[in-house]
Amino acid sequence: MTDIKQMETRLSHALDRISAAAGKLTTAPAPVIEDADSAKLRAELDAERAKTAQLTERVNAVRQRQDSSVASLERRLARMTEQLDLQSLEMLRLKKANSKLIEANRQLREGHEAQVIEPSAINRSLVAELEALRAERAAELAEMEDVLGELKPLMGTGKQDA
Repeated sequence: MTDIKQMETRLSHALDRISAAAGKLTTAPAPVIEDADSAKLRAELDAERAKTAQLTERVNAVRQRQDSSVASLERRLARMTEQLDLQSLEMLRLKKANSKLIEANRQLREGHEAQVIEPSAINRSLVAELEALRAERAAELAEMEDVLGELKPLMGTGKQDA
């Protein structure tokens, strides 16, 4: 029984020492001793943090410029694709009108060789020629729109510079 009491006493003293040590750890942190080396290291660390912040700002600025540049190029590509589609459509119309004109002229030539010219063939030939001229004009207008589309941004920057 005495052994148990002895053990309890020793255990109680050990727990008291542990709680006292734990109390010291939580209440009073160890004083930081700052010498010349640690001050120098802190200054270098602060300088590196400032450089990192500057580099981060530069990267963000470059990223914003790149994003705006990409968006501008995407808009330009969309506009040019639209213009190309319009030109392709006008070129198809021009080809179709020219093939009609070629056919009408062939019929007129055959009629002239046979010395029998039908008024409807002359009429078809004139209509085909008008249609070809209109298609050619529409194709030229589409091409001019492309040229003007390229010149408008240049004209806008010229006004801003002046």
